[in-house]
Amino acid sequence: MSNTVFCKKYQKDMEALERAPLPGAKGQEILQTVSKQAWQEWQLLQTMMINEKQLNLMQPESRKYVMEQMEKFFNNEATDKLSGYVSPDDMVEL
Repeated sequence: MSNTVFCKKYQKDMEALERAPLPGAKGQEILQTVSKQAWQEWQLLQTMMINEKQLNLMQPESRKYVMEQMEKFFNNEATDKLSGYVSPDDMVEL
């Protein structure tokens, strides 16, 4: 049986991550409060943000921006919109 966690994004018990996704206290906080599904969804959004905004994670301001967006995502607050992204729900079949 898989481990569960009360996910702060979805406000219900869900499958937990297997290990902390980040080092230190922040990683432990995510491990204890974020579900595997929410983390996977964040990873997809994070990748799109990094690519579209051409972020260089070697720069402290880029890392700070990504962490701020992550907090917003998990707290169900609005994250920055990606201008080139079209949701599959919004696509029109040809």
